[in-house]
Amino acid sequence: MIYDNHCTLPEEYVEQLTEQGLEGLPDLIRVLVNEAMQIERENFLNAKAYERSKDRRGYANGYKPKTVSTRVGKVTFAIPQVREGNFYPQALEKGVRSERSLLLALAEMYVQGVSTRDVAAITEQLCGTRVSTMQVSRAAKMLDEELEVWRNRPLGNVTYLFLDARYEKVRQGGSVRDAAILMASGIRRDGKRTILGVSLSLSEAQEHWRAFLESLVARGLHGVQLVISDDHAGLQAARKVFFTGIIWQRCLFHLQQNAQSYVPRKAMQKEVAADIRMIFNAPNRAQAEAYLAEVVKKYEKVAPRLADWMEVNLPQGFSFYEFPQEHWRRIRTSNCLERVSQEIKRRTRVVRVFPNEASCLRLVSAILMEIGEDWEYGRVYLRLDPE
Repeated sequence: MIYDNHCTLPEEYVEQLTEQGLEGLPDLIRVLVNEAMQIERENFLNAKAYERSKDRRGYANGYKPKTVSTRVGKVTFAIPQVREGNFYPQALEKGVRSERSLLLALAEMYVQGVSTRDVAAITEQLCGTRVSTMQVSRAAKMLDEELEVWRNRPLGNVTYLFLDARYEKVRQGGSVRDAAILMASGIRRDGKRTILGVSLSLSEAQEHWRAFLESLVARGLHGVQLVISDDHAGLQAARKVFFTGIIWQRCLFHLQQNAQSYVPRKAMQKEVAADIRMIFNAPNRAQAEAYLAEVVKKYEKVAPRLADWMEVNLPQGFSFYEFPQEHWRRIRTSNCLERVSQEIKRRTRVVRVFPNEASCLRLVSAILMEIGEDWEYGRVYLRLDPE
């Protein structure tokens, strides 16, 4: 496929986008191809919707759904119908046949911020129908509106709340900066996981966390019995404002990582990690505290800074003992969000640097929306008492 010179991308980059970049974003295909088919019907009828014209060659007759299997999963398109004539949009068939190129066009459009004029030309090559810049802008707006509705949907009763952040490179004013993506997930009373929200800012400061947590509460989040997160100062300050009196569990995975900063010699790292695992694998809190006392005494001479750190910080990871034992493995770390973060990284790594904050939030939101839908229709994650 040939693009204008300023749009050309290497073949191996096309392959990356096809295999990794957008397989979880079928809505991107649906929105753009639906626009192309709509325009094709207008051209066939020689009239736009509701337009009075003496040259009209028939009338629109609604839409019929058609589900097509693609590399990104099943996508349901809205096939335009006409009352007279033998009309069937070629845009869909050409788009599906040129799926790899279509994914590239969508990647350029939604991820790299290619102008709507460039996308209009690309779509004409793909589908045989030129989508105007106005139609491309409308398609982008439709997707953004859909994601905005999802980000602001009402929430409900969530027993366990997980909070975490990750960073993406975003261009701003000619320089590249790290944008903090704040994420929240939870386990509802029905035992299923849910993505609660996402927010993006060029800082993970306390103000960003405060605004994010405030938005979750404003959307109806309630019933939280345990908050699981790392020890980021801004997050902790915001958590104490909006979840006062609710038990906090410091993520054990992060505790293990933090502990290594206090190990004086590399040769001791495995031993220290094994001692920490022993503490948190104790059958109850009393035994965990006893193990901690032994370990602190063990290191107080050979690694005094580590011993002091352990005595103060490791008890912050004991909160999970106050909940049912069958829940411990799931609630003592924020690993469920860590895995989500890794999936986002797998999808965004082909982008490297986002052209702006909006494009980054768009792609991350679409990924999280997809993960949330999988969780909703997947298995029960934990057995909790029903409401």
